[in-house]
Amino acid sequence: MRTINILGATGSIGTQALQIAALHPRRFRINALTAHRQADALFAQVRQFRPLMAGLTGMRADQVEIPEDLRWCDWRFGQEALLCAARDIPCDDVLVSVVGMIGLPAVMAARGAGRRVLLANKEALVAGGQIVMEACGDEDGSPTLIPVDSEHSAIYQCLRAANGNPYDRILLTASGGAFRDYTLEQLENATLAQALTHPNWSMGAKITVDSASMFNKALEVIEARWLFDARPEQIRVIIHPQSIVHSMVEFADGAVLAQLGAPDMRVPIAYAMAYPERIATGAPRVDFAALGTCAFSDVDPVRFPAVGMAYEALRAGGAACCVLNAANEEANARFRAGGLRFTQIGDVVAGTLQRIGGLPAHTIEQVYETDAAARREARLIMEKL
Repeated sequence: MRTINILGATGSIGTQALQIAALHPRRFRINALTAHRQADALFAQVRQFRPLMAGLTGMRADQVEIPEDLRWCDWRFGQEALLCAARDIPCDDVLVSVVGMIGLPAVMAARGAGRRVLLANKEALVAGGQIVMEACGDEDGSPTLIPVDSEHSAIYQCLRAANGNPYDRILLTASGGAFRDYTLEQLENATLAQALTHPNWSMGAKITVDSASMFNKALEVIEARWLFDARPEQIRVIIHPQSIVHSMVEFADGAVLAQLGAPDMRVPIAYAMAYPERIATGAPRVDFAALGTCAFSDVDPVRFPAVGMAYEALRAGGAACCVLNAANEEANARFRAGGLRFTQIGDVVAGTLQRIGGLPAHTIEQVYETDAAARREARLIMEKL
């Protein structure tokens, strides 16, 4: 039995991880659960899984009343709840499925305590890739970090099947999001409701907007660079609307290994939770005859400049990727709040990169300082739009 602490338990990844744990009660034990502010949902999870500790990271103790039947649990609040679950509560694995920069200190705390990290947080690697990977080397031949994103899980699985052969290229697939067929004029007037109607995946609001702008894929390019020690030119993004091919790896002889499956996050989540074994997930199977065809195309750099920005940030080095991430978080949030047009998200990120993209990122402290500076700069830019 593996014990798991889940950060972001009430989100899409967290709830599906708990579904898998419920399917396999003799295989997994949940020792800690955290949520941001979804108290009622977390209460229900605590009743079902009876963890040692539970926390609400976006609330203070005086802002919520713990039901009497749940007061046996160790309750924590604020940022300390996240770090406690990552670092202090005993477990084998920490599933980091929170959204945003807060994932970075959680990952570092988990690794500092010797936990294996199941990573479903893009920003930790985007902002602090070198620092995170230095903390996540294999131990006794076993990985200490396993990616959970469907694309990176697919690449990870393909490389496990490569028998040690080095790859030539990583082919990172993208659904294209809600706006893949929109014209530039339509994107100028795109609404939040339209951005949140993802054609294939069910995700949180921030990630779904990122998918529509393709900043989600930009972050994944940067993740892939660190996870798989890839040069920017070894990573290619391909639009694949059906989301059946989750990503591919090309080798020196021209052979391509691909990982395929229905667009259901329970598959990569379960792969990480049970690694190196494969277990039942309850996910649907692909009917290839009914599917008929799979289509592929290049990203349009005019309509979706985000992917190009990722390559530019990687080539710039330093803290440029951290700046890109922080500026996008701020612009995404402002768009969701109704204070920004959809196409201005990219304008804000590009402007922030131009102004402070050259800051250093050699230490974790520099990463945090750059993150804060980029957010301030992005807000200044948005005030003038």
